Amino acid sequence: MSGSDIPDLSPEAAPKRLVMLVGVDGSASSLRARAYAVGLARRSSAYLIMVYVRQLSTMTAFAPGPGTAAIEEAEDEVATELRRELSQLANEPGLPLDAELIECTGSPYQAISQIAGERRADAIIVGASKQAGHRFVGSLAVHLVRNATCPVTVVP
Repeated sequence: MSGSDIPDLSPEAAPKRLVMLVGVDGSASSLRARAYAVGLARRSSAYLIMVYVRQLSTMTAFAPGPGTAAIEEAEDEVATELRRELSQLANEPGLPLDAELIECTGSPYQAISQIAGERRADAIIVGASKQAGHRFVGSLAVHLVRNATCPVTVVP
């Protein structure tokens, strides 16, 4: 065997671990996207980043009050449930899951795009929107498919 036939086993030559990002918001389609992403991450030993973005609405920004408190409480409940479910998923028997949940506030598109870029995500997974208005103005999934720097999978 010549020197050129020996594979390079240095850490620099080791294959990079895949990083996948999934957007979750507690909706049925986002939970299906999460289930798909979890299974894919387990089978490929990828690192999974779940992103939950609390959206700033004009109502909460300009008219704080009881309605705002209810919205914030509902978002807190979603975040708590997502953290609990992630802990359960990570502790399930079988293939291991290495994952984290990132919570932030703002535009889901901007947050997911920024985190995907900062973490050098190899793939983004999101659920398909069921809102009628998104057919005209475009959904998060459409914006990501058109502008992301990595492949985007939209789960129905």
